[in-house]
Amino acid sequence: MSTAIVWFRRDLRLADHPALHAAVAAHDRVVALYVHAPDEEGEGAPGAAGRWWLHHSLAALDASLRARGGQLVVAAGSSLDALRHAVAASGAEALYFNRIFEPRLVRRDAAVRSALEADGIAVRPFNGSLWCEPGEVATKQGDPYKVFTPFWRVLRTHVEKREPWPVPSRMALHAFGSDFPGRSSIASLGLLPTRDWAKGFTEWRPGEQGAHEMLELFADDALAHYAESRDLPARHGTSRLSPHLHWGEISPVQIVAFLRERTARRRDGADPEPFLRQLGWREFSQHLLYHFPKTTRESFNPVFGAFRWAGPDAHALRRWRQGRTGIPIVDAGLRELWATGWMHNRVRMLVASFLTKNLRQHWKLGERWFRNTLVDADLANNVMGWQWVAGSGADAAPYFRIFNPVSQSEKFDPDGAYIRRWVPELANAPGRLVHAPWEDPAFLKASGYPLPLVDLKTSREAALTAYRNLRRGPAEAARESAE
Repeated sequence: MSTAIVWFRRDLRLADHPALHAAVAAHDRVVALYVHAPDEEGEGAPGAAGRWWLHHSLAALDASLRARGGQLVVAAGSSLDALRHAVAASGAEALYFNRIFEPRLVRRDAAVRSALEADGIAVRPFNGSLWCEPGEVATKQGDPYKVFTPFWRVLRTHVEKREPWPVPSRMALHAFGSDFPGRSSIASLGLLPTRDWAKGFTEWRPGEQGAHEMLELFADDALAHYAESRDLPARHGTSRLSPHLHWGEISPVQIVAFLRERTARRRDGADPEPFLRQLGWREFSQHLLYHFPKTTRESFNPVFGAFRWAGPDAHALRRWRQGRTGIPIVDAGLRELWATGWMHNRVRMLVASFLTKNLRQHWKLGERWFRNTLVDADLANNVMGWQWVAGSGADAAPYFRIFNPVSQSEKFDPDGAYIRRWVPELANAPGRLVHAPWEDPAFLKASGYPLPLVDLKTSREAALTAYRNLRRGPAEAARESAE
C-alpha cells in the first residue's frame, strides 16, 4: 500500500489542489501535513493579522479533512526535519506540494527536494496559485515583462485554458497512530494575539468555504458594477478575495470558472474582464518578485537609490500608523486597517502616497506596517504596491505622481460616508469640511480632530523638488544649489 505526503503551505483548500489531486490519483493513502516554519519565510512570513487568519484557515482545513476521515497533521520547526519525521512515521514514498514563487522559498524548496530525493523519496511540485509560472510569460527576447499591459496581453491568453479540479471523491487520508518529533497542534503554534485587538476581524470567514461565500457575494452584488464602484471606499464594490487568494483557499482558476458560469446564466451585463485584469496585477507582482528578488529591499528602479528621503520621523510615522495625520481620507484608511485588517485599494494608494511623498518617509516603513496589519499581506503584492506609489517600482509612470488626498476623497467619497464612518470626529462635518476640516479653524478645534501633520501644498512642492533633483542627478542638483 503506497503512501504519499501532501505538504500544505499557502494552498489551504481541497478543491482545485493540483498536488492533492495528483497524490490521490497515484497513491493508496495520503497524509495531509502543514509545517509552521516562519523563520524560513523571512520577509514573507505572516505578520500579526496574517497569523490570526492562518490560525482560522488551518482550523477550517482540519475540519474539512476530519469530515472525510482524516486530519491535518501539524508540525513546527525545520521543514526538512518535519518532512523526514513524517516520512519515517508514515512510510511515505513520495512528497507532493504546490509551489510558492517567493525567491527565498524557491531556494528552500529546492534544498528540501534535493535532500529528500537523496533519501529515495520522490518529490512532485505543482503550480496551484498562478495561471502561469514565472518564465512562462516572457518578451520575444525571453526577458520578463516590466510593464503590465503587454504582460497582461500575453497572460490573458492563458487565463481560461484549464478547468478547476473538484475535491477528490475517494480520498484515503492517513492519520498517524503515533507522534513524531516536532509534531504540534494548531493551538500550540501561538498564532492568535495575546491581546485581543482583532475583535473587528469577525466580518471575515477564513477557510475554503468562506472564500467561496465571498466569491458568490461579489458575483451577486458587485460584479455588474465593478468597473464603476471599485474605487468607491464607502461601498462594497470590490471582491475582498485577496486574503483568500493569499492563503490559497481559492485559486484564480476557480474564480474564472465560477464567474464565467455565473455571467452566462445571469444576462445582467456583468463583465468580469475589469476584475480579471486586477487579478492579472496580482500575477504580475508574483512574476516580478520571482525575477527581481532584490525588490523587497531595494528600489526596482536603481535610479531611486539616490532619492533624498526625509530623515526618519518617529513622531510622524506614529501618527500615520494611528490614523492621526489630520488628513481625513488617510486617517480613515489607517483606522479601517487597524479595526478590520483590511483597507480599500484606492485608499491604500492615498495612504502610501501621503507617507512616501508628503512626508517623504521611505516606502519600506509603510510596507512593513501593512505586512503586519493586513490580513491579505502578500510579499509580492505589498512590495510592488508600495514601490509603484513611491515611484520606484515597475510600471510607475509618471514616477513623480503625487495624489492630492482632498481632491481624491471629494471624487471617490463625495458625501464623506467613508470618512464619517472611520473618523467619528468628523461625522457631523458640513459639506467640504469632511474632506478638509482645517478650512474652518473653529470647527476643527471643536471637533477634536488634529491639524494636518504637514501642509499639503508645501510638502507636495518639496517632494517634486526632490524628484526633479533625482531626474537631474545629485551632481547637477548640487551645482544648482550652490549657484
